[in-house]
Amino acid sequence: MLEATYNGNVATIDVRPQMRRGEHPKNEIVQFVREAKRGTVVELHMLWAAPPLVAALEAIGVNAIVNELGPDHYRLMCVVL
Repeated sequence: MLEATYNGNVATIDVRPQMRRGEHPKNEIVQFVREAKRGTVVELHMLWAAPPLVAALEAIGVNAIVNELGPDHYRLMCVVL
């Protein structure tokens, strides 16, 4: 289960601990985005860029941007429209 911290309409999720344990929460992330309210900004922190996750989000009509913030720290941002 994903834990999101909300600040207004921004939902921040840090999946780096799960990724370090070898977990791949792609399906949970896609489900979270599907169920998020319209106008929600999702900020996801990951260990790597995760192109399969970006492709899965694009497959459900959500555009995502990934930025490298530092070593083993990537941020994916998307808006639920």
